[in-house]
Amino acid sequence: MPLQKISEFDADYHNTIEGNDIKGMGVYVQGTDEKIGTVNDAVVDDQGEFRYLIVDIGFWIFGKKVLLPVGKSRIDSTANRVYVVGITREQAENLPEYQEHTTLDYDYEEQVRGGYRTPSVESSAALASTVGRTTPSPDNYTYADDADLYDVNAHEDQTFKLYQERLVANKQRRKSGEVAINKRVETETARVAVPVEKERVVIERVTSQDTGKVVSAEATDFSEGEVAHIDLYEEVADIHKEAFLREEVKVQKVVDKETVETEETIRREELDVDTDGTRIENKTDRG
Repeated sequence: MPLQKISEFDADYHNTIEGNDIKGMGVYVQGTDEKIGTVNDAVVDDQGEFRYLIVDIGFWIFGKKVLLPVGKSRIDSTANRVYVVGITREQAENLPEYQEHTTLDYDYEEQVRGGYRTPSVESSAALASTVGRTTPSPDNYTYADDADLYDVNAHEDQTFKLYQERLVANKQRRKSGEVAINKRVETETARVAVPVEKERVVIERVTSQDTGKVVSAEATDFSEGEVAHIDLYEEVADIHKEAFLREEVKVQKVVDKETVETEETIRREELDVDTDGTRIENKTDRG
């Protein structure tokens, strides 16, 4: 019968239950205004049923916490109080101390139950019910064996809350990857052909039809130093590099949407009422 704190059983129990949170309620001796401590936490079994209240009894014993079986408590949600039944300061001193690292196993529970089974806190009727009782063991023990410690239905004016699990869907944003985009320079050998022109002088001697013909002395002018100037031109290839925009690349993120479905088994507590033939009336508080 594994036990766990209520927040471990249902992390969202604040929204699951209705009414005041039992944590922080003052603990008083029934029938008096004597405060003995504060509810520090609650312990449930694997079915979500309350088994113990963790009570800090600092008003009696400084710094000590003990387990109070739910059957020994009376919860008054209106007054925001928990009243304890049949517990004395002397008994509280003898109860095993609860600490955060305490293992809530059968042996520890038996120490707790043993403290509440002592004559100082048991009525004579309850003591009589233990006569002939089989020695408890982990194999045969059930909480029904100590109904006076755990049966909250046997008490009047007891508030008992039923729990139900529900699925809560949330989304978390997380990094799924990274894309790095950079530029690199590649080189290649480019060839280009440029046709160029170059001028040159061609001297051509031709034979005229008048070759050998005698000319007059006046027509001849023999002289030296006559020079003919001819400018020669040529084209030179002018090749250089220039940069130009080849293409433009745009980078953007696109959000793809999809629906993720999952299913989980959730639990809900229901009341089983054994009337034993007694007529009862069900009243619903509509708030």
